[in-house]
Amino acid sequence: MFAITGITGQVGGVVARLLLASGHDVRAVVRDAAKGEAWAKEGCEVAVADVNDQHALQHAFERTEGVFVLLPPTFDPTQGFPEARKAIASLRAALAAARPKKVVVLSTIGAQATQPNLLNQLQIMEQELGTLPMPVAFLRAAWFIENAAWDIAPARETGVVPSFLQPLDKLVPMVATADIGRVAADLLRETWTGRRVIELEGTQRVSPDMIAASLGRLLGHDVRMNIVPRDTWEDLFRSQGMTNPLPRMQMIDGFNEEWICFEGGQNEVRRGRVPLDTVLQSLIEKGA
Repeated sequence: MFAITGITGQVGGVVARLLLASGHDVRAVVRDAAKGEAWAKEGCEVAVADVNDQHALQHAFERTEGVFVLLPPTFDPTQGFPEARKAIASLRAALAAARPKKVVVLSTIGAQATQPNLLNQLQIMEQELGTLPMPVAFLRAAWFIENAAWDIAPARETGVVPSFLQPLDKLVPMVATADIGRVAADLLRETWTGRRVIELEGTQRVSPDMIAASLGRLLGHDVRMNIVPRDTWEDLFRSQGMTNPLPRMQMIDGFNEEWICFEGGQNEVRRGRVPLDTVLQSLIEKGA
């Protein structure tokens, strides 16, 4: 039995379906029983547990071969990341008590960065869950190609897409969520001891200009990227409802300045298989 958190999202859903397809039992960990109904129909056992409910999580994680952990994203955090710290403490306590045979944690490229930024939340998670007594693997995934979902509407409607990643020809490590889910499912079926860090990126590094070119091919008209000036970001993000945009801005700075990067060293490296065009075509078909 494998317990999967975040199963209603892009990555967790891929993990669960691949495990089911290979004949494994899956426990879908959901916050809302109604969201578990579809997974029950696919053959999953369903456990209802909020990320901040330690006892419910412990019950969901008990008697399992492995657990896939995904921290719910907080894009507009309070200073000091109290929301993430509370969830991480709950997850750690639940895992320590439930004692699954292994844990696979979705982390991020740049988890080792010392500079303040939004991804520090996952650095905190690595530090806390890395002290668990069972084998733990941290899957540090590159920038999600699916973040381009925000680009589809402007590309279709005006042919001009705003880009926070800059300069426009800078190559950025990116990966498809299908590849993240596939590698996570592979890791759950592996056996190891201690702590592992796996760095995952896609078939090639991708620039904003490459995204525009791909969208142009797929939509059948010219598409170009337009740089969003750095000095406009704070006002723009606040106008969109954010109250603390600085960590998000710092994260984008990290990609642009390349201090959010893979750590290398003794970490394992894996590659995705899904190309950029395939992901963008899927987003277009979904009407993103």
